[in-house]
Amino acid sequence: MSILLIIIHIIVSIALIMIVLLQTGKGADMGAAFGGGSSQTLFGSTGASTFLSKATTAAAIIFMVTSLGLAYLSSHRPGVESVVTGTPAPVESQAAPGTATPAPVESQAAPGTATPPATGSGDTQPAKQAE
Repeated sequence: MSILLIIIHIIVSIALIMIVLLQTGKGADMGAAFGGGSSQTLFGSTGASTFLSKATTAAAIIFMVTSLGLAYLSSHRPGVESVVTGTPAPVESQAAPGTATPAPVESQAAPGTATPPATGSGDTQPAKQAE
């Protein structure tokens, strides 16, 4: 059923593209280029609806119906789970009661490198030497 609906959807979409590209614009006549012709009407002189406009309407309706049908069929497939519902919930590891959690490790200097001693005075400027 879904294969048939996909084939119809592809054929109708290609037909809709071709029908729209075959149609001419509203002001495509030579008089409209110089301001004449349909300048007195609000939406232009459309006249009776042509075969191409009726075919466009029919193809658009069929395209929308097949789109809705494909969306319904893809969401209601039996035996197929969603990616979200098929994954297990993450399990958080908990420490056993009575055990202390380890303290975070601070960055340490590489072995063999000296670290400057901490000064408790709070001075940020170097001391001046006596001359």
